[in-house]
Amino acid sequence: MISGTAKGHPLKSVSGQGTRPTTDKIKESLFQKIGPYFDGGTALDLFAGSGGLGIEALSRGVEHCVFVDKDPLAIKTIHANVTKCKFETRAEIYRNEALRSLSVAAKNGTRFVLIFLDPPYHLSILPKALKKIDQEQLLDQGGLIVTEHDTDVSMPDKFDTFALWKREEYSRQTTMTLYRSTR
Repeated sequence: MISGTAKGHPLKSVSGQGTRPTTDKIKESLFQKIGPYFDGGTALDLFAGSGGLGIEALSRGVEHCVFVDKDPLAIKTIHANVTKCKFETRAEIYRNEALRSLSVAAKNGTRFVLIFLDPPYHLSILPKALKKIDQEQLLDQGGLIVTEHDTDVSMPDKFDTFALWKREEYSRQTTMTLYRSTR
């Protein structure tokens, strides 16, 4: 972990080639832009991998985080990392498909102040996920969506309930596009 209550706790990575963790350098830059600290609220770490982004948000003051990934190894790693950082009571961890989990959140009336979308770059699911978040109004007033994607991917500037806030290229391959609630 980079900062907050779990600072200094190294997180496990998901073994294998299927997960690409966000580097500490990118994570630090991102959290300096969006925080650096938070005052409660619920976050969603979709395509969670090792859970690094959601756990960093918990460490920096987010009250609760929902972690979702469809890979059983990722789920096992998230459980280990959440336990290591002593966030078990502040985390919900689900093995589920991304769009299905958004439907479940909407059905349960869950809204998020912070949503992390960091799917494998070869998937073209980001626009569908953003559209679903918009349609289901899952982003709280004043909330923020963080997408990490290949630099070659063009992301829309506006949806009905949120719009582009910042876009930053971190390397020839990695871009972060951030959206803010417009409600």
